[in-house]
Amino acid sequence: MDPKFTDQATPSSAEGDRVTPKNAPEDGIEGRWRSLWQGQWGNLRVLAIALAIALTVRVLIAEPRYIPSNSMDPTLRIGDRLLVDKVSYRWQPPHRGDIVVFAPPPQLTRLGYETGQAFIKRIIGEPGQTVEVLQGQVLVDGQPLQETYILEPPAYTLDPVTVPAGQVFVMGDNRNDSNDSHVWGGLPQQNIIGRARFRFWPLDRLGPVG
Repeated sequence: MDPKFTDQATPSSAEGDRVTPKNAPEDGIEGRWRSLWQGQWGNLRVLAIALAIALTVRVLIAEPRYIPSNSMDPTLRIGDRLLVDKVSYRWQPPHRGDIVVFAPPPQLTRLGYETGQAFIKRIIGEPGQTVEVLQGQVLVDGQPLQETYILEPPAYTLDPVTVPAGQVFVMGDNRNDSNDSHVWGGLPQQNIIGRARFRFWPLDRLGPVG
């Protein structure tokens, strides 16, 4: 019998010999549980660090978003999943053509839209520029835009609007089914969450957007 797990005292032949205590089997089980827990604790720490990094990236650098409506059709379709860049506008201003995700401006929150909601549109006018819609054509500073990305020409008119400082003028690529600046006016740049950069789903349309 293995003396480590013996339950009886044996004669000692030397002064340094010891008798294994009766609780030795329990110590062995506890040791194994302790080793197992230490291993799992290491895994939990790794997981916690990974989650912290992922959260930091999502809050400060980039985050995934999905498209819930057809207001940006055909560029973006319902169910598309995008990666939104939240960093670049810290060093450079938004520009015409950028597709941006933004929180609803005050004009929409007063109508009951929640601040946690997010919209996605294309920037058409920058601060100081004048935007108008005439005979199915969008004009910026009197010059017609060449817009190969829209679903169809706008079926409405818009009198000239000069974009205030600190704002941009945004429109959906599906011009006739989009709740955008032609309805509620300029978008404060501080409401911009980030710029849509990359579509990662569906796989058959994987690639950059905008």
